[in-house]
Amino acid sequence: MEQGIELVVIKELLGHAHIGATATVYAHVRLQCDAINLLDHAIRNPAETTGQPDDGDDPSLCAIPVR
Repeated sequence: MEQGIELVVIKELLGHAHIGATATVYAHVRLQCDAINLLDHAIRNPAETTGQPDDGDDPSLCAIPVR
């Protein structure tokens, strides 16, 4: 999803029978990535911590290219 792949395509590639299963798993992963990125920003810039997601200047720790 981070690479712009539609959820329905991911569902098919993973062999999930229902898109709900794929959405549930990846919504959970997306929330974890947001939390990791917020924590990373807070650790690197403690004076600037706002509780908001990263502005995108630094690469996301969760946005690892899939090969």
